[in-house]
Amino acid sequence: MPVEEVGAIRNLGIVGQGGVGKTSLGEVMLFDGGATTRVGRLDDGTSAFGPEPEEVRRQLTLTTSFHHLTWRKYDITLLDTPGYNNFIPDALNCMRAATGLVFVLAPAAGEIKVEAEALWKRAEELKLPRLAFVTKMDRERASFDAPIEDAGKALGAKLVPIQLPIGAADTFRGVIDLVGMRALVGKGDGSMAEEAIPADLQAAASEAREKLMELVAEADDALLEKYLETGELASDEIERALKLGTAAGVLVPVLCGSAGTNIGVPPLLDAIVTYLPSPAEMGPFPGTDPKIHEPIDRRPAADEPFSAIVFKTIVDPFAGKLSVFRVLSGRVDADSTVLNVGKDVKERLGHLFKLEGKKQQGVPHAIAGEIVAVAKLKETTSGDTLADEKAPILYSGLLDVPIAMSFAIEPKSKGDEEKATSALHKMIEEDPTLHVTRDAETHEIILSGVGQLHVEVAVEKLKRKYGVEVALKVPKVPYRETIKGHAKAQGKLKKQSGGRGQYGECWLEVEAQPRGTGFEFVDAIVGGVIPRQFIPAVEKGVREAMNEGVLAHYPMVDVKVTVYDGSFHTVDSSEMAFKIAASLGFKSAVGQAKPVLLEPVMNMEIAVPDECMGDVIGDLNSRRGRVLGVDPKSGSQVIRAQVPMAEVLKYAPDLRSITSGRGSFTMAFDHYDEVPAHLTEKIVKDSEAARAAKS
Repeated sequence: MPVEEVGAIRNLGIVGQGGVGKTSLGEVMLFDGGATTRVGRLDDGTSAFGPEPEEVRRQLTLTTSFHHLTWRKYDITLLDTPGYNNFIPDALNCMRAATGLVFVLAPAAGEIKVEAEALWKRAEELKLPRLAFVTKMDRERASFDAPIEDAGKALGAKLVPIQLPIGAADTFRGVIDLVGMRALVGKGDGSMAEEAIPADLQAAASEAREKLMELVAEADDALLEKYLETGELASDEIERALKLGTAAGVLVPVLCGSAGTNIGVPPLLDAIVTYLPSPAEMGPFPGTDPKIHEPIDRRPAADEPFSAIVFKTIVDPFAGKLSVFRVLSGRVDADSTVLNVGKDVKERLGHLFKLEGKKQQGVPHAIAGEIVAVAKLKETTSGDTLADEKAPILYSGLLDVPIAMSFAIEPKSKGDEEKATSALHKMIEEDPTLHVTRDAETHEIILSGVGQLHVEVAVEKLKRKYGVEVALKVPKVPYRETIKGHAKAQGKLKKQSGGRGQYGECWLEVEAQPRGTGFEFVDAIVGGVIPRQFIPAVEKGVREAMNEGVLAHYPMVDVKVTVYDGSFHTVDSSEMAFKIAASLGFKSAVGQAKPVLLEPVMNMEIAVPDECMGDVIGDLNSRRGRVLGVDPKSGSQVIRAQVPMAEVLKYAPDLRSITSGRGSFTMAFDHYDEVPAHLTEKIVKDSEAARAAKS
């Protein structure tokens, strides 16, 4: 049934670091809401979120999936997001479509990872209200207090328990609702029943409720005054204060349970519709007027002009492309025409769909707050804004995600190169964090992503979806060559073989330039010893010669070349003769000017647990890295370093091994630096061997 009231909508992002049980929790929520008739599983491929084969094989979520349910007449769309570092950018972008989050915590101490911090930071940026849910309370050595304490420290969050667990591990059987002061106990068949609070927990429950009242009273001045006067708040007053504090982002209510036994999940659904706001209760969305480039905004109301943000694209080689968007304002009907504001093109919307894993449910229209999909838009990609052409507005696009890992790809079948490139560009529509380039120097196709696993999964999808098999290779390092000194040399071409000959002579001086300055050509000819019309040919000859240095045939940089003397023949001189002469003279001069090899050096930021910092720094030193500093950050350390690219082409698996999967890094090119002499010798030999093999 289509949704008619904006106030009845909740878009819930289920977020948290990898392995905490987000998909399992979402499955039980769908079951409890009557959207499914059985609780599916990721590991056997029965999940209602429609996992890809790569997800089933690895038993982890690689991309955000969608489903929806109805709870107490509220329409809840679930966004099941990935939590592993290689795939978190998808979660960060899709969180933009949420109206609230359930942040899933593992029931143990010391398990807050950098992925959780990244997700929490994004939630803060988007000002998204949050609930926290400590799951797997039936797990051995489960704790309710430890993850709350850890998350409070690591995330800087004000977590407010509104429940207490009844038992833990194999004795876990229910929760105590501190707002209503009642016990909700699992009956063993997936249902829960209200009971009196167990006698041995009454004192702990009273003390916890006292702390709850103290914390929530601060969210409302009138309630604070009443609490200070009477020392007591009614259940509905606590509920109201929790909703205000949650919406404002100053409080994060914490619940607990177990998806495996379906204990605590129905109360969580109650909390979602009670404490998390609807789109109508959230502020207007800021944008830009594309005509006058001034800030404007849209209220999340059905009577506003239509606008939406396309936050995800799903590509199927058979079904085509689905653009998933959240309606931010107004209403849109199926078979209507809208404006892609950023690209200034009209798009015809066909059928609108609500997503149910890999299935779709058609809807006649969508109103502000709803998440829907439309098929086969011609120009629209992720990050685009759709709007009423009479009232356009442009919203900001997707996050810019840094590349961390690159591989050269080589099709296993001859002739598949073009097919592979075409398929990869389709995959980039679905996953904008993938990048495909062709290296102009090495002529390799370079596939880049957030990490090694990200690239490996892309290659698996390339084979499964498009029938293209490729091999991954470490890409060639784009070395450069330059000089450290200066020299002068003659370049001369003199050919006479009957008829008109070829003659050109030039004297060149080459000098080292400061690193990063580039190439400079100086014409110092006086007296017309080289006619004006041949000077551009001299410069062209030098530039072409710089494409291959004299050491290992890599391009040359940071050289100043001055042509200061020469001679010509009135009949035999030509542009070609002077171009060749200049090339010969340049190579001769460079060979005398202390040529050296340069390598790219990368800026790196590596986030690691405290206990791994020494090992990681030692490893960086062994890679010729230079540590610039270490910054403490929420229970971890961020190491800033500069490391030669050649030493970190396959850094991701090594870091994962050192930190037991808890480290992450970003990397970006910074500058070129001289290669040590002993390594230069090896690189030169390898280059000569490669050239010999090709000839």
